[in-house]
Amino acid sequence: MTEIKPNLRTPFDDLSGNEKAKMATNGLRTVVRDIQSPANLAYQMRDLGSQDVQEVAEILEKSYGIYLEYNRALTGNEPDWMYMLRITVPGGGPMTRKQWQIIDDVAERYTESDNYTGKKLPSLRLTTRQNIQLHWIKKKNLVDSVREIAESGFYTLNGCGDNVRNTMGCPLGQFSKVFNSNLWAQRAGKYFRLPTAAFIEIFAIDPKYLRKEGEKVPGSDGDDSSGHFDYGNNLLNRKFKIAFSGILYDEEKKAYRQENCVEVRTNDIGIVPILENSKVTRAQVYIGGSQGEKTGFATFSTLSQPLGIFQESNLLEGLDAIVRVHKEWGDRQNRNWARLKYDIYKMGIDWYRKQVRERGVDFEAPIENLDYGPRELHLGWMKNESSDGLWNFGAFIENGRLTDNSPNGDLKTMVRYLMDNYDISLLVTPNQDLIFAGIMEDQKDKFDSDLKRYGYGKRNGIEFTLLRKLSGACVGRDTCRLTYTESEKFEPFLIDELEKKWGSMAESVGVTGCERQCFRPGTKTIGWVGFGLNTYTLKLGGSEDARWQGGLLIDPDTQQVYLKTVPRKEVANVTNALFEFYTTSKKEGREAEPGGMGYFLRRVGAKAVIDYLKKNPKTAAVMARSTKNPLAFEPRLANPSLK
Repeated sequence: MTEIKPNLRTPFDDLSGNEKAKMATNGLRTVVRDIQSPANLAYQMRDLGSQDVQEVAEILEKSYGIYLEYNRALTGNEPDWMYMLRITVPGGGPMTRKQWQIIDDVAERYTESDNYTGKKLPSLRLTTRQNIQLHWIKKKNLVDSVREIAESGFYTLNGCGDNVRNTMGCPLGQFSKVFNSNLWAQRAGKYFRLPTAAFIEIFAIDPKYLRKEGEKVPGSDGDDSSGHFDYGNNLLNRKFKIAFSGILYDEEKKAYRQENCVEVRTNDIGIVPILENSKVTRAQVYIGGSQGEKTGFATFSTLSQPLGIFQESNLLEGLDAIVRVHKEWGDRQNRNWARLKYDIYKMGIDWYRKQVRERGVDFEAPIENLDYGPRELHLGWMKNESSDGLWNFGAFIENGRLTDNSPNGDLKTMVRYLMDNYDISLLVTPNQDLIFAGIMEDQKDKFDSDLKRYGYGKRNGIEFTLLRKLSGACVGRDTCRLTYTESEKFEPFLIDELEKKWGSMAESVGVTGCERQCFRPGTKTIGWVGFGLNTYTLKLGGSEDARWQGGLLIDPDTQQVYLKTVPRKEVANVTNALFEFYTTSKKEGREAEPGGMGYFLRRVGAKAVIDYLKKNPKTAAVMARSTKNPLAFEPRLANPSLK
């Protein structure tokens, strides 16, 4: 049995090289104060004698939303270096016309993408954390890109690195009359923002773009940093994710409903508002969720556990205490065990409750079976709850990619046209889509017509199917240095094949290029996780409503793992066979299978799935291979997948 042994409250002598480097960076500037020194990040960003940066600078630049990448399709002695920028957009927005114009202009000037046509075209990429990413930026344009983005009022700070990442919230929360999850995401995002002094210095940003009138810049002279999280010299142990679920009004039922577009329990901290007498004064906080794993190490994906119920009045104080406990106790020797879930795995949830209370924060016991609602996509026309006569439109953006000349139309130009010609705002959803908010009722027909004018609503002339809209992928190999194989460039073609028969199914397929699982495939009906080049691992046990955590397909008797290394050409066959198993075996009529395919698979169990796939002629060959489960443990906090 492989054990998980996080080194909690890590002694100084055990700190990793990464941790020691962070402590010596002079406030995220690198190791010296001289701005002209090669060791300084400001110098590194501007030194065009080399297209990459030194190792310590690469660690630092992530906190500023910068990832060093290279074109993995090219070979040679020197990699074709490029950069990805990630813009933080707490709660997904809203973004004004002017803000979108600035971001779109930066993409137009400095980005390239060949994800669809083979031609290098400007593009933007929406993400499952409601960020906006810019890919294929050359070093000569890097500083200008960061500085110009900051002029929008958004910035790349906290985009990557060992800090609280972009805080998520239901984008429609800003229109809710009972709980503004969007505003809460913005509030938490501001509180956990990294100090801006070094950011301003390194990228020569005018501070006026980083503050509102009368607001001091955090970290600047004269600011005592009150009201901001204290990261200290060594930041957090790893990335840290926070999300707020929402409460929306159901027009048909004339009642409020919980909704979980953010997949709240996949985060380190998830906040669920509690509706009582048509009001929200309390929220239940969950901790310890995370989808990331690491091949070859004892790691796991899991949904979070309920910690307790906080009053809205002390909720931010509670979030601060939770993060401080992890900052102090979390592993700083082994990065693969440095997430909050491993603190809880080793010490237990009761221990964590005690730690938070010892930091002066009071809270109630949790409601164990609280219903936080299903994952919703917010697509199509929706009444704006808080404004008479205004509507919102949710636009499906396949895999979040906004570019022109794609099989889905000229989407980048479409969004720019709509923002230029309608008095509306724009939000990014947790499913990599867009919401155009505040459309007047008498403009709906024209808006629909303008969408179609740019080819929206179809892929290669075929209308978007339900299966396609519910499914998705991360960016994959070409635009992410961490991934093993394609996902964004593979998933549309996989759906092309599947929707010939299954297009109307209300189920989801998630694809990622590696085990970090940025699209969260383990919580989808069927998940495919990159294992190697053109090879994928099956994850089952999740469900379309995102209430369950999926995992490997393991025989409960023999502990053999099946479908861990599925060739790309076999992925469609396996997926087809699983859909066939469900449709031919599910309950019908008065005892219809509740919850869909994910619930069906959990009911019948792994053994039945394995037996069916072994007998199916289309999958018998891939089922002939299996491996012994190298991680034969059952995490106490993880939802088991299939039994």
